[in-house]
Amino acid sequence: MAYDNIIFDVTEGIATITFNRPKALNALNGDLLDEMADALDKIEADEDIRVLVLTGAGDKSFVAGADISELATFNPLQAKSFAKKGLLTIGRLQALAIPVIAAVNGFALGGGSEMALASDFIYASENATFGLPEIKLGIIPGFGGTQRLPRLIGANMAKEMIYTGKLIPAAEAQKVGIVNRVCAPDALMEEALKTAKEIAAKGKVSLRAAKQAINSGLNVDLATGCQIETDAFALCMASVDGKEGTRAFIEKRQPEFKGTLKG
Repeated sequence: MAYDNIIFDVTEGIATITFNRPKALNALNGDLLDEMADALDKIEADEDIRVLVLTGAGDKSFVAGADISELATFNPLQAKSFAKKGLLTIGRLQALAIPVIAAVNGFALGGGSEMALASDFIYASENATFGLPEIKLGIIPGFGGTQRLPRLIGANMAKEMIYTGKLIPAAEAQKVGIVNRVCAPDALMEEALKTAKEIAAKGKVSLRAAKQAINSGLNVDLATGCQIETDAFALCMASVDGKEGTRAFIEKRQPEFKGTLKG
């Protein structure tokens, strides 16, 4: 598939998806979601890709939400289909076996915030802005925002943001726990890629196990979560990377993780 709405790049085991509709502030439409789904297919099929970084073209916007000009034309069935497409595509970020970093470089509104929330963590430019302003349009978030935001920052804070539709700057987003790190605009991608390279040097099996154990454990009681962790730990120990990591420690050298999810 040729991409008109995203830029997809893979360099040294790090994939980058850049939302590329700068004239529309990178707003999400059906075509962009289709292209993103295709790029995610490629990522899932490539064992050499170890980390995914998301960002937006230009310096004004990560993703400014759904494309309202397209949304306004939908009847209820079309709206449900569009919401399902967005929910499934964005949900794949959370389900990916590899870590996902959102490098938010401007507006992350509505679907943009929902895209970032489905990532494993967020780095933000000092000029980034977050919010779920759908209530101002007489609707609610449709790509998982009512579910992921409360799980991240607590129900009360999430309700205030969603009920008012207020926007918050990067510094406040970091304070409430949405953002991990705030960077100068010209240093954002450098910092995100620096962390991505550090993560990419780790074992792919252990990265998948850690991500799955954390995400699965959030939805169960502590005892069940600890059992999930125990099972994942045992699988890591049986992996090529688990054997290499422990051997390298004993031999006092840096490990060379070459294991794949297939063995």
